[in-house]
Amino acid sequence: MISVDEDSPRAPSRPIAVDESGFYHDERRANAAFRWLRREAPCWWHEPRGFWIVSRRDDVQSMSKNPDLWSSANAVAMPRKGEPTIAEAQQAPSIIMMDPPDHNRHRSLVSRAFTPRRVSEMEARMRELAAESIEGTPTDEPVDFVESIALPLPMRVIAEMLGVPDRDLEDFRRWSDVVVVQGGADADRDAGLDAISEVFGYFAQMLGERRRSPGDDLVTALLQAEIDGRRLDDGEILIFCMTLLVAGNETTRTLVAQGTRMLLEHPDQLALVRSGAVALPDAIEELLRLSTPIRYFFRRARREIEVHGRTIRSGDPVMMLYAAANRDETVWGDDADDLDVSRPVEPHVSLGFGQHFCLGASLARLEARILFEELLARRSRWERAGEPELVDSSFVNGIHHMPVILSA
Repeated sequence: MISVDEDSPRAPSRPIAVDESGFYHDERRANAAFRWLRREAPCWWHEPRGFWIVSRRDDVQSMSKNPDLWSSANAVAMPRKGEPTIAEAQQAPSIIMMDPPDHNRHRSLVSRAFTPRRVSEMEARMRELAAESIEGTPTDEPVDFVESIALPLPMRVIAEMLGVPDRDLEDFRRWSDVVVVQGGADADRDAGLDAISEVFGYFAQMLGERRRSPGDDLVTALLQAEIDGRRLDDGEILIFCMTLLVAGNETTRTLVAQGTRMLLEHPDQLALVRSGAVALPDAIEELLRLSTPIRYFFRRARREIEVHGRTIRSGDPVMMLYAAANRDETVWGDDADDLDVSRPVEPHVSLGFGQHFCLGASLARLEARILFEELLARRSRWERAGEPELVDSSFVNGIHHMPVILSA
């Protein structure tokens, strides 16, 4: 297996194990590997699991914009030799596993709920929830930032959009935590299937309730929706609900947690944000770029195609390595690995690109802005109180727990 030596421009000396969580948790090693891939092997064959890796920003964008060449069908998760992925084992495909025109038809069913205008109408409620979380968090003593601040707002917002009551939030959170890591090779397959089964059971019961008594929520909207004159069947709706459950909270949670970690590690950057010297939305784009909540997705080649002199065969899986593409020095300069909240904004791929651009991008950006605004206004001092506990996944760049001290 090819590996990387941080000081060598040529021969790597340690494995590029993109399918192992520990590879990413050693940030210096991972960044060195990313630099080597972008420079020496922008289209590289990962022999142990049998897939290609593309690591430059422009290549990832190009693949994402060309579903005629690069298919999402049964291709988004880490390939597992000898057994189907969790996604492939589902009864119906998720919207993230569809190509046009099916993807466009299904996306249109819920896209109206996530337009910038509709999302902005939820700002007052989001601010209320953010203030509630912050004011309910003890000051001047160590607290878990993820549990107290980063998690509650996005979880409650998507739960309310789906019509999930507060009493079920603990189950809602547990399912999300398990399901979201299932794109990685290091995922617990049995735990993933159990969680998916529980999610389906929960929403199947909700479907029955909404048929008897429709509500003003996404579940009711999906029950009433039609594609080419046909109502969605229960399997399609259940997959939709599970996708929204996970995608609706994970990006914001990781962005806020990892973004806060980076700001705490770089007090000069936090000072720029706190003083208003840098516009908060611009700072959030830099935090999104470097945090890269989802590290990769896959596509499959629809036909034989050459990329950077390498021949990719029809059907070959290709990893779009967002975590590397977001640090491309040809786009962000030689200091692309460094946090610089005043850096001019360039399109990153943390929210996907093209056909599969994150449906909840406006929601995630607004939730993050509100949380940071309320934190800056209500807590004058932030400091670390210990090392963060990282999510054990190659797929998700999450933080389980992060002790901090916040002062009023």
